[in-house]
Amino acid sequence: MNLKKVLKRWGGNLVYRLRPGRAQHVRDVTIAEFLTLGPDDIAIDCGANLGVITTVMARSGAQVHAFEPNPDAFASLKEKVGGLANVHLHQQAVLDKPGTLRLYLHLNYARNPERFSQGSSLISEKRNVDENHGVDVEVIDLCQFIEGLGRPVKLLKIDIEGAEYAVLHAMLDRGTIDLVEKVFVETHAHAIASLKDTDLRLRQRIAERGLGGKIDLNWI
Repeated sequence: MNLKKVLKRWGGNLVYRLRPGRAQHVRDVTIAEFLTLGPDDIAIDCGANLGVITTVMARSGAQVHAFEPNPDAFASLKEKVGGLANVHLHQQAVLDKPGTLRLYLHLNYARNPERFSQGSSLISEKRNVDENHGVDVEVIDLCQFIEGLGRPVKLLKIDIEGAEYAVLHAMLDRGTIDLVEKVFVETHAHAIASLKDTDLRLRQRIAERGLGGKIDLNWI
């Protein structure tokens, strides 16, 4: 582990002792696209974590597919929304191709797996994960999954801790973006230095194709 991560872990341990905090279980969402989903719609939550956004999507009656690879987060997700008939849970990560990859855990994960599950990433250089601790997880090709649904997706939310760039570039390359009405993405180039150029290129591609109204990279 590099010096910056060692210092970040020590700092995180100190902050956690002083203010343990809790995982996020509730969130108010006022974005129109989330509130206007209906029973005839399909919504996908990539990086569902503890189900905060999945719950918002599910209230509409839409068919919701929630993807979460972290085993502790998935257990909480299943407990929270697993009983809803319109929610379909997938203990998988999403990327541009299928396989099995290492999911790296947050530097302070051992202190509170539920709270710190949110920072887990497939990218070891992400500044708040421990490259020496992780779990192997199943990965699916999100484009292939969307294409296999047989009808358009009304709403796609992506919060996958750096893997969003590979997914979105693949959706643009393969035309899968045409099957989705609206995409909300949390980007992570600020936490992964090697992705800064990739982030810039993605924004350029979105602008060049006039997709700024469809793909929101700044919703969080």
